[in-house]
Amino acid sequence: MITKLTITPCDLDAQGNVTGPRTSEAFTVRLNPSNYTRNFEITYNTTKAMGAAVMQPRFNGAGEKKMEFDILMDGTGVVPPTSPNSTAIDVDTQLGDLRKVVYTLDGEEHEPNTVMLVWGSFSFVGKLSTMSVEYTLFKPTGDPLRAKVKLSFIQYIGPTEAANAANLRSPDLTHSVDVQAGDSLPLLCFRIYKNSAYYLEVAKFNGITNFRNIKPGTRLNFPPLR
Repeated sequence: MITKLTITPCDLDAQGNVTGPRTSEAFTVRLNPSNYTRNFEITYNTTKAMGAAVMQPRFNGAGEKKMEFDILMDGTGVVPPTSPNSTAIDVDTQLGDLRKVVYTLDGEEHEPNTVMLVWGSFSFVGKLSTMSVEYTLFKPTGDPLRAKVKLSFIQYIGPTEAANAANLRSPDLTHSVDVQAGDSLPLLCFRIYKNSAYYLEVAKFNGITNFRNIKPGTRLNFPPLR
């Protein structure tokens, strides 16, 4: 049996974390995509350090950001149904079913659904970014018989998952430093991050209001870069 790509709306808790898919509302394609594109992105902090002659990009994070693919919708009856009890469905109805899942505003969230795309072992959670429809075959009456739908989804990560991934809940204990005489916060930031521009963030993280007057012996924690 051929496994079909499914697009399923997800429930979110009050904080925006995904709690599970609403499988009864899933949209199943009749024809799987012939290909799909996964876009991965590496981001860098490009803040130029004060007094630096050149800007040196510092690694900030990496991850999958976008997924794109096309699906073909057919209303001629040539394409096999998704289940033995299904019948031929016209293109406009198929498009309406898809829009309900990915495009129509959710009644409670007042924004498009967060959806889970699953095809075999591959899964992706995101929100619709763009959707375009190209009609390619028509009845003599002008009603569409076939359409190609281009879909692009941007990755969705809930706040709990994002915090865990970035390890923002605690400082990196390997970057705890006891201030020595002659040390300055910009200098320490350069030693840790190779970029002195983070001194204000580190001062805020440690509750320091006067970063120019840090007493020797003070222990500072340097959190992971965001």
